[in-house]
Amino acid sequence: MKSGDAISSNQSSEKLLKLLEFLSTQGEPLRLIDIAKALDMNSSTVLRFLTTLINNDYVAQEPETSKYYLTYKLCALGQQIKGHKQLSTTTAPYLQELARNVGETCCLAINQGNQVVYIDVVESPGQIVKAMQRIGHIAPLHCTGIGKLLLTNYSEEQIDALIAHTGLTRYTDKTITTKEELLKELALVKSRGYAYDNEECELGTRCVSFPIYDYSDRVIAGFSVTGPSVRLNDEFFEKWIPYMHNLSIKLSHLFGYQNLSVKN
Repeated sequence: MKSGDAISSNQSSEKLLKLLEFLSTQGEPLRLIDIAKALDMNSSTVLRFLTTLINNDYVAQEPETSKYYLTYKLCALGQQIKGHKQLSTTTAPYLQELARNVGETCCLAINQGNQVVYIDVVESPGQIVKAMQRIGHIAPLHCTGIGKLLLTNYSEEQIDALIAHTGLTRYTDKTITTKEELLKELALVKSRGYAYDNEECELGTRCVSFPIYDYSDRVIAGFSVTGPSVRLNDEFFEKWIPYMHNLSIKLSHLFGYQNLSVKN
């Protein structure tokens, strides 16, 4: 993008945000001409922005008067952010304790737009070689431990749609790249109640992940311990998996999960 195009794009974005903020302060629907006058913009520019917002369900138009008003979609976005904040706030002390105990990086992540999004990361002090996850980092579902847990919510039809849309990209020679392999892996994850990333996303890195269920028995998030494969060996997993299993139950109960133990 040329510098002039970038400036124009930024100016357009600022105008769109001003439009949203203005509409949010209005107690009743408004005509196009009144919105344009209040914002000191051309009516054609405002109409272009309004059309985009209508197409994305952020704005609606009264059929009788053709006046414009904000929908509640922005409220829904706010509630989602609030929910994610509550999730990370509730789990933070447990994640910090887990990181101290195991001596490795611990992560909390959710499914957002068919991707793993990390919303909390706690690094263990004293480790020179550390995992690369950061808050806001995005990762694939099919080759990460938390991603596999989140995929257990999917029906086979939803998995088909995911594969058709994003594919099963190969990141290492251990990455799952076929539907058959993925379904087999997810069946195993459901059976044992937790998931591994065995150098499937990045060579030299392993992780073990456990689910957090809510009152609807769905996996709303997952937490993981991640580190170099030389440290996260079978002995490490054998030692810490029971502890993480109990933590999974405890965190799930905090979000309304009623079963005495996490589904196996």
